[in-house]
Amino acid sequence: MIRDITIGQYYPADSIIHRLDPRVKLIGTIVYIVSLFLFHSFWGYLITGTFLLSVILLSKVPIKFIVRGLKAVIFLLLFTVAFNLFLTPGEEIWKLGFLHITREGLRTAGFMAIRLITLILGSSLMTFTTTPNQLTDGIENLLGPLKVIHVPVHEVAMMMSIALRFIPILLEETDKIMKAQQARGADFETGNLIKRAKAMVPILVPLFISAFRRASDLAMAMEARCYRGGKGRTKMKPLRYHGRDAVAFLVFIAYIAAIVIFIK
Repeated sequence: MIRDITIGQYYPADSIIHRLDPRVKLIGTIVYIVSLFLFHSFWGYLITGTFLLSVILLSKVPIKFIVRGLKAVIFLLLFTVAFNLFLTPGEEIWKLGFLHITREGLRTAGFMAIRLITLILGSSLMTFTTTPNQLTDGIENLLGPLKVIHVPVHEVAMMMSIALRFIPILLEETDKIMKAQQARGADFETGNLIKRAKAMVPILVPLFISAFRRASDLAMAMEARCYRGGKGRTKMKPLRYHGRDAVAFLVFIAYIAAIVIFIK
């Protein structure tokens, strides 16, 4: 399960999506996530699914690698689907004791499952195709106007980038700790859900110690290099828009136009 968590990972590839400006990808991801909550029809979700599949194919990131990240949220997905399936009032089509399924609940559960799956895949694709440094520069640039009201934009962008970068590192550390404890006789695979949760408790202590140690090492390294935030700093690779970014914006405009048409 630990190896199936792909959020925060970068997949190197030579694709048009990888070469896009990070600001374009951030704006596109936000637009796509918002659009998922505007549709309530089959044709609307067909548009979002087709658009996402096209971007995935253009990114050259293997579909198996992207779908693997869904395994980490399968319990959340099942819980959400079951919650909508059995608790949505409407025209009853099946009943067993206090459990009942309605036609409206079946429709809502199906749309909710599609919405969650596309939401996770769409947001994960941004980190797959954008390096942490590019992501930091993009977030800092887009939040630049907030500097007028004295918001520490650079620090916020840096914290978000470090958090994303530490996710795969901590997952790898967790996997190493689990393997070390399994070699000493620990069992994480058998028993019910409560027993498995209790078995994970001994992992938390060494994991937190490792996380704090890495954070301390990172802070010392930044201080040793005289890091003082974003004020007065220049960039070795400043962000610049290119022709492909303009084409991407045109695609987003066409996508938004399709959304407006189907909402009406």
